[in-house]
Amino acid sequence: MTTRAPTEVRTASSSTVICEIDDFDLATFANAAAEFGLAHYAYVVTPNVDHLIRYCEDPSFRALYRSARYKLLDSRVVALTMRLLKGTHFAVCTGSDLTAELLGRVVSSADPIVLIGGSESQAKEIAGCYALGNVHHHDPPMGFITNAEATETCLRFIEARSPFRFCFLAVGSPQQEMIAQRLQARGKARGLVLCVGAALNYLSGAERRAPRWMQRFALEWLYRLVQDPKRLARRYLVRGPRVFRYLLGGRLVLRARHVGEGLAASNSGLST
Repeated sequence: MTTRAPTEVRTASSSTVICEIDDFDLATFANAAAEFGLAHYAYVVTPNVDHLIRYCEDPSFRALYRSARYKLLDSRVVALTMRLLKGTHFAVCTGSDLTAELLGRVVSSADPIVLIGGSESQAKEIAGCYALGNVHHHDPPMGFITNAEATETCLRFIEARSPFRFCFLAVGSPQQEMIAQRLQARGKARGLVLCVGAALNYLSGAERRAPRWMQRFALEWLYRLVQDPKRLARRYLVRGPRVFRYLLGGRLVLRARHVGEGLAASNSGLST
């Protein structure tokens, strides 16, 4: 596989940061992921509102996204806003739905799967629910990314289980993206890594997702806010609205998916 170096995407003024989102919905990306195999390494990010704000404001976070092979929109709020304001139709492929789709429809019982994050009981619950017979689980300590030894332990755990079919990083952002990028830089791991946030909590039943009707109407954020207002009020009500300024300013664009393009194809990258 020949991988083209990431390019930069800027506006004519060369000062406005642009984030490209790949044109994959759940079904089409699951099909592409099924073809990835064990010979190469790549990682996938699933930007939501909080991630997009961080992308626009934090150069170090943009570097993590620029190294990702694919960027899948994990926000129906953003998709709805772009449709209403710009007339652009963005497909949504949430990390939680994608994890369930891959485990339920793509993975065989013998496929090596790595789960990073969540408790041991959650990993066992997921393995039992999806009839997985080759699951490797590691739960790094809280704040591990600032601890060199804990970070190295996590990286070596994943590398020692390579090649794997899929590795699901569910340790929060930007920790999960940092681990994914470091694995890529070290060049030892093989398989597809997916940064999926709270997906393991949802799949194991530790957290409840919003009802489907709320998801369809882009109200999942409201359901989560009601469930945990102390933790999420500032993120959703104070920080979150900043995303509209960036969306209105044309910071988000859709990267066309060419016919026959799978995960082994090179990507255009993101701006710095």
